[in-house]
Amino acid sequence: MALRHAVLAALLDGESSGYQLAKAFDIGVANFWHAVPQQLYAELAELERKGLVAGRQVIQESRPNKRLFHVTEAGVAELESFAAGVSKPSSIRDDLLVKVQAADHVDTAPVIEQLQERATAAGAKIELLGKVLHRLRGGATEEEYLRTGDRVGPYLTCLRGLTFEQSHRDWCLHTVGVLEERRTTRAER
Repeated sequence: MALRHAVLAALLDGESSGYQLAKAFDIGVANFWHAVPQQLYAELAELERKGLVAGRQVIQESRPNKRLFHVTEAGVAELESFAAGVSKPSSIRDDLLVKVQAADHVDTAPVIEQLQERATAAGAKIELLGKVLHRLRGGATEEEYLRTGDRVGPYLTCLRGLTFEQSHRDWCLHTVGVLEERRTTRAER
């Protein structure tokens, strides 16, 4: 997958400025693809050059002018081709896991601290994602929304982000408990 596919998918909801796209990436798309605003602006320019998105200038009196982008038919065709392709299996690449792997041979105090920080960060993301899911559902229950909601794709990716963060938080807290107990046991010897 390339950044272009994530940008095209994020623009399916309608016209967005680069700023709005960056906010969408921060809240929803970041669950499965990370990009900084500079990358998004460069990608929008490239997608427009290739005819996969079209942009229009909006004149604003009290603010700088802005450009709004939408997916073209060629962009939808690109997403169709991408969706039909084989997906690569997901994998984890995380330096914190390397530190935990080495726990039997290093001081685990800094590793424990980093695990606690990750658990806290995951907790904050869980809260944010819960709010996003609630907002997407409106007044519907999850079951109703999944059956009849307008845009189930963003909801499902957000739901995946939520379950990932919950699992990540739980693993971090469990690992902290194990490492703290082992530190205590070693100190008592």
